[in-house]
Amino acid sequence: MSSTNPSQDLSAPAPQARRWRDVAILGGLFALMLFGLIGLAAATGWEETKAQLMKLTTWEVGVLLALSLVNYLFRGLRWHIFARRLGLPTGLWQDIRHFLGGFAMSVTPGRVGELIRMRWLKRETGWAFERTAPLVLVDRASDLAAMAVILGVALALSAGGIAFALPVTVLAFAAAVIVTRPTLFKAVVTYSYKATGLFPRLMGRLRVAARSLSKFTNPTVLALAAGLGIIGWLAEGYAFHLLLMWMGVDIGFWKAVAIFVFSTLAGGLTGAPGGVGGAEAAMVALLTLEGVPLEVSIPATAVIRLTTLWFAIGIGLAIFPVAERYSLRTRHALEN
Repeated sequence: MSSTNPSQDLSAPAPQARRWRDVAILGGLFALMLFGLIGLAAATGWEETKAQLMKLTTWEVGVLLALSLVNYLFRGLRWHIFARRLGLPTGLWQDIRHFLGGFAMSVTPGRVGELIRMRWLKRETGWAFERTAPLVLVDRASDLAAMAVILGVALALSAGGIAFALPVTVLAFAAAVIVTRPTLFKAVVTYSYKATGLFPRLMGRLRVAARSLSKFTNPTVLALAAGLGIIGWLAEGYAFHLLLMWMGVDIGFWKAVAIFVFSTLAGGLTGAPGGVGGAEAAMVALLTLEGVPLEVSIPATAVIRLTTLWFAIGIGLAIFPVAERYSLRTRHALEN
């Protein structure tokens, strides 16, 4: 088979240069986030910011991390359900390993680096990109649907609104509906290619992948997936609410959830890796509009991003080499 085949490229070990590049990007994005928040803290006053951070105890930070872990595990269980529905011959812990290990690549643009999960699946099951692509699509669509539902409910139950929240909610929900409707998704892919002429090979593969999306349209499967996603993302929204309370600010549970979810979605819409920069800016701005002083909004934003996005990346980095070794060992066993 030609080396230009994308499925073969996907299964090939990443060159050492690419690994160092990914590490550099990861470090650069982390530094970018910290420098931005540190700059705001310096303008606000170090003493005030430090005082807010000192209010947090080790136990409270542990609670924040535990709530984030609830999100990851519930969504990992959803990934397993989708994998079984697709027909993949994988077990629960195998799927959890793939899902969590993929977080190591969360800061790639649009999180495309999380497609590393498909490389592991190809090594361990022999399934090609076209056969596993629906799994990635429906998982992302489920996240968008869950966050859209949470944001819609939060806006309805909280006092006051958030500018541009309704369009973001509608856009996220519309994307989720398109991906879970095979015919509609295929039509959108076809129209996008005809309009732009870009990425012909990828568009062709997505059209092929659309045929398998019908396996996920079962109402029971969709309801279960939505429930797991909503519980997971609500856990992190609740963590943000607790964090603000511990820092002496109470803007209400649903308002805190709305700000957290909207900022996460808005950061993703910027296309920036991991939403870095956009999510933090949106969170600080929205908290400020709610009357939260900068000496609280800045450290609160830093802490919640560290205990959600960067905690996930840390877990991914820890599991990534394990998943790589296991997938290579499995592939060698299958070949022999």
